[in-house]
Amino acid sequence: MSFKKIAVAGGGVLGSQIAFQSAYCGLDVTIWLRMESSIGRSRPKIDRLRQIYLDTLEALKTDPAAYAYGLIAREDISPEALDACKERVEQAYASLRLTTNWDEAFSDADLVIEAVAETPDAKTAFYKELARHIPERTVIVTNSSTLLPSSFAETTGRPDKFLALHFANEIWRNPTGEVMGHAGTDPTHFEEIVEFASQIRMVPIRVLKEQPGYILNSLLVPLIAAALRLWATGVGTPEDIDKDWTISTGAPYGPFRLLDIIGLVTPLNIISRSPQAKDESSVEHKIVQMLQAKMDRGETGVNAGKGFYDYGGGEPAAK
Repeated sequence: MSFKKIAVAGGGVLGSQIAFQSAYCGLDVTIWLRMESSIGRSRPKIDRLRQIYLDTLEALKTDPAAYAYGLIAREDISPEALDACKERVEQAYASLRLTTNWDEAFSDADLVIEAVAETPDAKTAFYKELARHIPERTVIVTNSSTLLPSSFAETTGRPDKFLALHFANEIWRNPTGEVMGHAGTDPTHFEEIVEFASQIRMVPIRVLKEQPGYILNSLLVPLIAAALRLWATGVGTPEDIDKDWTISTGAPYGPFRLLDIIGLVTPLNIISRSPQAKDESSVEHKIVQMLQAKMDRGETGVNAGKGFYDYGGGEPAAK
């Protein structure tokens, strides 16, 4: 089955990226949002992505280091091809639909990509309602960072057509699509999602059995958790922790820059569910309090203009 009509549930950091990238690759894309106020919060993300895509394509005319796999094959780069890609960006931007109406978003969808809040209750409620609005042919994938598809398979009403497709952040330049099924996933649909990932210029990564955190987050989460502990216990500032990591390893970003790119909402939700976070004497509880204080100040990451760093203009400045 070739997917043509895509519905993305959720317009957060990754939901907006998945939707924009899919539209850029010529698919018919609708973003479903839970309430009208969510549309107002999502539009600036879409505006920002449009500008990033345009700026990246323009930069590629003179700077090969600006290359982003998700936008164009390296061997296809020419001034004319880059201008054609910029036209595709504008077409994608104009074609994206945002709605709170369930039937408008899902009643004719070939593929639903769930990117709602990273909490079991939110996902369960979404799947129960979704089942009332989608046709029999629809395949559903979750972009959950940490929750296993088997936890929700029966709730979807179509466990054989349900699996996970997990993206890294800044998908136009970090183009992995981790495909992970559960024991009841039909292998045919697994391969369809592998093909879909390639269709939107991602590099498919087959995760061969269920693993919390897939492959990427199984490696990344321990790094971020260690960095948060160092910060919460006063061992180092976010700036110095990041400097130590990037200078010592050659990595382009440190863990706190990565947290800003991810946005603090999902990490806070994940840590808050930890049993240790309920213990007021624990480091995890202190981390939750410190992250919540940043959230309360609106310092949620790059999209807010401020997180652990200030993104008011130019290179991010440590706070």
